[in-house]
Amino acid sequence: MNAVEVSNLTKNFDGFTLDNVSFMLPAGCIMGLVGENGAGKSTTLKLLLGMLNKDGGKITIMGSDEKHIAKDDIGVVFDECRFHEAFTAKEINLVLKNVYKNWSEKDFFDCLKRFNVPLHKKIREFSRGMKMKISIASAISHNAKLLILDEPTSTLDPVVRDEILDIFYDFISDENRSIIISSHIVSDLEKICDYIAFMSNGKLILFEEKDRLLSECRLAQMSDAEFAAVNKKDVIGSRKTPFGITAVVKERAAANIRNTQQINLEDLFVYMIRGERK
Repeated sequence: MNAVEVSNLTKNFDGFTLDNVSFMLPAGCIMGLVGENGAGKSTTLKLLLGMLNKDGGKITIMGSDEKHIAKDDIGVVFDECRFHEAFTAKEINLVLKNVYKNWSEKDFFDCLKRFNVPLHKKIREFSRGMKMKISIASAISHNAKLLILDEPTSTLDPVVRDEILDIFYDFISDENRSIIISSHIVSDLEKICDYIAFMSNGKLILFEEKDRLLSECRLAQMSDAEFAAVNKKDVIGSRKTPFGITAVVKERAAANIRNTQQINLEDLFVYMIRGERK
């Protein structure tokens, strides 16, 4: 069963339109949602969560349409902590165990211990990174089947980010659980994601398995003459340098270029944006 199915999802704002977004995420997988600021990532997540009313299209989560989704089955982390600043971690536990029928005090406190989050300190005294840690601990402690995460690691140092990525891996070890994660830290997505969704200007430019996506593209260094000989349909994006032209090209074109190398997701998205802006 697919964890999430989105078909022709549309939302109109003054000056911006989320335009017919469609994708399917299989259960047990992690999807990375990437794109520039204002690309439509947060709008997409808010529509999935029912925080906005769609203007068109269809959303299905774990077999249920948006009107019948069990909210307990979704764990959410936004880019800002949503708990009242006067609460302590102990008090958050008391609140959430009366909100979620499957709340696990053990999972919550184990996670806080792993993150070194103090139990009796008020949220207002937490650093931004510490606030994100308690948000993540809360999201994974009520037996959710789907995590929706908006920039969950943006304020954390590399060591803690790696620890959190391990927790996400543990979460999907149950093949009935899935994650959608929006992030500007593309290296994190490259480590953990099975699928990548790339958005630009309200449109979904691609939705692809990460490994397949990376295997189908190469980063090429070319002279002007070499670039002129490449079929431009095989060029995803390019830029002029003092030493020639650097471009991302499809694998079929790379076979005829002398100097190519494996590409990473960050380079791929930068050049895709260049291609979109032509």
